[in-house]
Amino acid sequence: MSSQTAIPFSAPTTAASGNSSQLISIFCDGACSGNPGAGGWACIVEQDGERREYSGGAAHTTNNQMELQALIEGLKNVPQEGKLRIVTDSEYLVKGVTQWMKGWIAKGWKTAAKQPVKNQAHWEKINDLLAGRTYKFEWVKGHSGHEENERCDELARAEIIKLKSR
Repeated sequence: MSSQTAIPFSAPTTAASGNSSQLISIFCDGACSGNPGAGGWACIVEQDGERREYSGGAAHTTNNQMELQALIEGLKNVPQEGKLRIVTDSEYLVKGVTQWMKGWIAKGWKTAAKQPVKNQAHWEKINDLLAGRTYKFEWVKGHSGHEENERCDELARAEIIKLKSR
């Protein structure tokens, strides 16, 4: 992928109510110290000129799980109506939602190699939270100076430090 790739808005599976033209941005990132190890996630939600930051962590997790959790938390903190712009440096997250998830669901959450999908519970939650939504993904290169991506990384890493200091 290039340093910034936009995936066009996907059509919702059901009609959304309310102000469906409102654009809500979710910036998300995850980090891990060891893989598995202590991990942190963070997201920034921008809506109606407001910016809210969320972060958390887990003592024993993987980087991919934290990337997914960051989006889950962002989605849990936005209203159902409005178009979503999701910005992440995780190719795993972007490809998972835009390319692989539909096939996994059709195959009963199995990969093309007929193996169970890793992080299935996270993917199922993301699928549920995106159902009926209009959204697009933008991939940005990590650690490339993108303001919100850098801030999410900072917040996620701060969560790791908190976990390790306990």
